[in-house]
Amino acid sequence: MSSVKIECITSECCRLGESPVWDEQEGALVFVDITGRKVCRWSAHAGQAQTVSVDAPVSSVALRKSGDYVITLGTRFAALKWKEQLVTTITHVDKDKPNNRFNDGKVDPAGRYFAGTMAEEIRPAVLERHQGSLYTLFSNHSVVKHFDQVDISNGLDWSLDHKTFFYIDSLSYSVDAFDYDLQTGKIGNRRSIYRLEKEESIPDGMCIDTEGKLWVACYDGGRVIRLDPETGKRLQTVKLPVDKTTSCCFGGKDYSEMYVTSASDGMDKEWLSRQPQAGGVFKITGLGVKGVPPYPFAG
Repeated sequence: MSSVKIECITSECCRLGESPVWDEQEGALVFVDITGRKVCRWSAHAGQAQTVSVDAPVSSVALRKSGDYVITLGTRFAALKWKEQLVTTITHVDKDKPNNRFNDGKVDPAGRYFAGTMAEEIRPAVLERHQGSLYTLFSNHSVVKHFDQVDISNGLDWSLDHKTFFYIDSLSYSVDAFDYDLQTGKIGNRRSIYRLEKEESIPDGMCIDTEGKLWVACYDGGRVIRLDPETGKRLQTVKLPVDKTTSCCFGGKDYSEMYVTSASDGMDKEWLSRQPQAGGVFKITGLGVKGVPPYPFAG
């Protein structure tokens, strides 16, 4: 094992940082601050972040094949033109649930944007249950709903052979797997592959490495854990200096750096004084593994 190094790369802290994705073309990490209602882009070269403010909670961001980004905003899939700071709605979901919003989202290997919803939180991880659904936005802008009765739709990724879809509904405290059909985007045969232990707390965002192992950020657990989806065993734990770790992705020149977002919402003054970097974005080096570049949305 090489020595693991953790550093906070952002000076400004998010209320609820989420959905980090590496933009290779820009040499930058793009992420969102959900309750802060902004999309952020941290330049590795400049070491600074720029932001675009939006008019609703923005819960995920993804690259777009034609350039710029797609985002989940309130209960909308939307396109974001960075330079113009222009947001245009692609389509709406959950129209019958005014209290809902999107949460985490990610693009599959065929260029479809998967994202799920949840009820707005009363306070962190406290909300009306079973209000969410998991959706896919196709490149022709049509939308399919996979299932409902979701509490907090969260981390998602695909196996290296694209035959398995991994998914987290946070309040189930489980990382689940589905059979995946890359041709159609259909999922089925849901099963749990890992149940979180008490000290790991709530599973949140997730990514996969080039060895096919999953990395899961543990909200209120202050760590990311590495799991083997085949055996259901935890292989590694990396603890961070903040409790509310929310999501993770690989990035940097050769995708050997891990970036972890975090939150400060729900923390009182005393808690924040003990963890002044809460809501920061952290760069982890020396893990000895690399990640898979993100897929861009094809539409």
